[in-house]
Amino acid sequence: MNEEPVFRVEGLRKSFGRIQVLGGIDLSLRAGSVTALMGANGAGKSTLVRIVSGVYARDAGHISLAGKDFFPTSPAEAIRAGVVTVHQNINDGVVADLDVATNLTLDRLNGRAARWFFNPRRVRREAKAVADRMGLSIDLNASIAGLSLADRQMVAIARAMAHEPKVLILDEPTSSLSSVEAERLFQLVDRLRARGVAILYISHRMSDIRRLADSIVSLRDGRITGTFTGPELDYEGAVNAMLGKTISYGEINVREGGSAILRAEKLQLAAGTRPFSFVLREGEVVAITGLVGVGKTALAETLFGARHPVSGHMSLDGRPYRPRTPQQAIDEGGVFLVAKDRTDSGIVPDFNIYENISLPFLRRLARLGGVSSRGSERGEARRQISALGIVCRSERDEMHTLSGGNQQKVMVARWLSQPCRLLILDEPFQGVDIAARRDIAAKLRASAEGRATVVFLTELDEAFEIADRILVMSEQTLVGEHRNADIDVNKLLAEIAGQHEMVN
Repeated sequence: MNEEPVFRVEGLRKSFGRIQVLGGIDLSLRAGSVTALMGANGAGKSTLVRIVSGVYARDAGHISLAGKDFFPTSPAEAIRAGVVTVHQNINDGVVADLDVATNLTLDRLNGRAARWFFNPRRVRREAKAVADRMGLSIDLNASIAGLSLADRQMVAIARAMAHEPKVLILDEPTSSLSSVEAERLFQLVDRLRARGVAILYISHRMSDIRRLADSIVSLRDGRITGTFTGPELDYEGAVNAMLGKTISYGEINVREGGSAILRAEKLQLAAGTRPFSFVLREGEVVAITGLVGVGKTALAETLFGARHPVSGHMSLDGRPYRPRTPQQAIDEGGVFLVAKDRTDSGIVPDFNIYENISLPFLRRLARLGGVSSRGSERGEARRQISALGIVCRSERDEMHTLSGGNQQKVMVARWLSQPCRLLILDEPFQGVDIAARRDIAAKLRASAEGRATVVFLTELDEAFEIADRILVMSEQTLVGEHRNADIDVNKLLAEIAGQHEMVN
């Protein structure tokens, strides 16, 4: 590994009005090395990335690339210099109205060679070369709008790879990827590292960091609070430096559930899959875990009325439950869902906090009070802001001004603002830092009485931190059940990996 940094940031400062976001950042990236950047939402990660990728101008400080001054005034200029960023928001890396091939070659089409480059056959040929280097097995003629989130993310990453970057910045790149797709990305990162690319890898997933990182940098309140290197990285120290306090894992009082709220009997999610049964009880939090693509979202949407099972039946509070639509699940069953993708299925960016919280309940609020009261909506929003520790100026702040973690807290606050019998959360911690994750988990557990709560999760450590019971899904059926105390982790991992006996 080359010991001389190829990319260096020194004394970088940035403020917005009176708010200082970066307070003197020093950061070095070495060729052929992966540096993991960990920071809570609001720590300054996004601002740092936007400065080095040419979106924001710095207030003070110096940046150098390969020993030369580097102050890009646009993302295109940063890319031409060899600094390429794959942003967390998938839609920032692809154009939904275009096909895969055009997306993979879009930057060349917009460049100086556009006049001679645009030829449909040449576009497909160049796109195939990019896809082959990435190991991307997606129809090049397919529309981006019709792809899954995971496939869109892979196209965005492949598009970035086409630039042969000197420095690659990956911002939460595995948040929408299956384990197979994530491992493909990891292998690509390994190849880029071997070719001498300096990589800044921003992630909240310790599994990613353990797999890839040569060093870890912790960021808190716009300052570097710890740098960790060496053959055995201090992961716990890095997390503590990020949070500014020592944390403990898995310290929850496991509760026994009360009466059954939801029963599912012989449920079959898709043709040819094995039926399964389960019960969700009052006052308990149940985590359903498994790899991406095993049917967790399908089950969540079935419980919410967004899709219908092939066979089987459900009951809610002892009465038959088969909602035809999500609105019926909300209005008649008191069943709420915190959707997986807050950008596409959750928030309204141009609405403020209180409007986003009250949006699904306007009909209910109108029935109760004749008209929806803005005063009562704002009052409830203020209570939720306080309860969940949402960082904002007031309930009138528009959603697009909040960090990702605080947007997610608003989505959880929305569904906690009204009483319900079943609360469903699909990957509620996706793209959320550890501190925000624990705020959300603590609130969900503290408010669990009077309902059943089921949380669909891919990350096991998240399940350990929130659940009273953990159910395991594989191949669109349930294959294991564990009380969250003295768990046989090897057995649980075997069930997740598909090495199990089917259970009903």
